[in-house]
Amino acid sequence: MTVYFLSYLPAVLKLNGMYIGTVDGFERHIELDLNDRVFAEFIPDENLNGLNFFLDEKFFKNPPIFCDVYRIDGDALIYIREYSSKDNKIEVIHQRRFENCLITVFSQGGVYLSVEGAEYSLTPLPASFKNLTAEQYTLAGREVYALSDKNNLIVIGGNGKIIFMNSASAFEFSDTLKVTADFETCTSAQADCEYSFDGEKLNLVSAAVKELRPPEDEILHFAFFESVLIKADYEKYLCEELKSKADALKSYLGEFLSVTVPPEKFFLLHGDIRAAGLVYAKGKNLYEVKFFAVEIENGKISNIFPVEN
Repeated sequence: MTVYFLSYLPAVLKLNGMYIGTVDGFERHIELDLNDRVFAEFIPDENLNGLNFFLDEKFFKNPPIFCDVYRIDGDALIYIREYSSKDNKIEVIHQRRFENCLITVFSQGGVYLSVEGAEYSLTPLPASFKNLTAEQYTLAGREVYALSDKNNLIVIGGNGKIIFMNSASAFEFSDTLKVTADFETCTSAQADCEYSFDGEKLNLVSAAVKELRPPEDEILHFAFFESVLIKADYEKYLCEELKSKADALKSYLGEFLSVTVPPEKFFLLHGDIRAAGLVYAKGKNLYEVKFFAVEIENGKISNIFPVEN
């Protein structure tokens, strides 16, 4: 099988002790037989701890927590998305007493949010929360506490429970919570959401997705699948005949989580077709990639079909 390797940070890859090369955000691949039970090592930049594991059937069915595995037509892609720090001392990043709770953001290998009150919770955070802003707000007449790293927002209610934790490039607290979230899509799409607050939880009042720029012709099919995913106005990409079937597209495509570019091997097998990989959850940190292609006539999608080996 072909195994692809990706790492969010540059790292040296060794297989059975042999130096293979450097892996990073651009995929590298190698042909492997899982019966050989190859021993893989990732040695990252920035003096972080390395990772090691055997590449066998067990690994590809139940990946460890530090990586994501994508199954692709009998092949696989391994994405290393976190490394631990060699410095395990506790460093308090932010601490504040709010209502009857003690809110602490600290680092110890990773970054964590601790909320101590009537109950206790410990939540892992992205490393970006090492640089956070924190402020108390009034939401629907009640006090809440917000933490932001400029791209994500966490809101903690007076009872110490996290009532919101999601992407947010902009937000506003008033009688409702208004959030703008950016999508990493071909069209630089944004979602504007508004939530009411009943003192216990947030309730979605309205949501609207807008695509800020039109896609180039060569990536129109990627823009279409992304538009379906984020619930934007994907009908505008369809020909008149397909528009009448637009509501059935979600069930036809299934509950996919993201859109990806097919690997080079896919085009060697199927030729230069307008195809995209749709990513589906199969388990914890485990995903399956299925390929769908489109036909385009006069700038509109006239056919959508699965592509299988």
